[in-house]
Amino acid sequence: MNLSFISYAGPGTWRLSRASAVVRWYGLKAVTPIQKKVVAAKVGVVRHMVQLMATLPLANVESCTRDPRLVAAGKSFLRRALEALRDLGRYILAKGFGEPVAEYGAVGPALYRVGVLPPRLAQLVAKMGSYRNRLIYGYQEVTAEELFTLLTRRGGDLLEVLEGILTWLRAHPGMVERRL
Repeated sequence: MNLSFISYAGPGTWRLSRASAVVRWYGLKAVTPIQKKVVAAKVGVVRHMVQLMATLPLANVESCTRDPRLVAAGKSFLRRALEALRDLGRYILAKGFGEPVAEYGAVGPALYRVGVLPPRLAQLVAKMGSYRNRLIYGYQEVTAEELFTLLTRRGGDLLEVLEGILTWLRAHPGMVERRL
């Protein structure tokens, strides 16, 4: 096997010339820099979906259920925000820590385990994952009251978790790729 494209770049670091990436090995885990453009795209989706949720004319539960288009739009905005936030967490875990996470509910605990989020925010992420699964797989299980509460009062939770992740990224610039 020809491995001439791999060269030693320092303690625990190998340079892959073909891929022009630096890979650090910790045990059997490959850790690569977190790309700013990927983070920015996912952050943009979360923020945009929360903004769209705030524009829905939801004065009360009855107004939420009166127009089925509002229900559909609200569910879509919420689901897309939840998925983008979860995908951001998964991306950081996979790239920054070499820890792939498949289940939505496992993202929060994994982010806590590696030190990205404090316990309270990690629990919020786990709870958000269960709401996403209910929105996708059990449409009847999300009541109008729950959807109204999620759309009108819980958008701040999404932004709080997002800010927790961004705070960690700012505090660990060595984990983030320096160029776009």
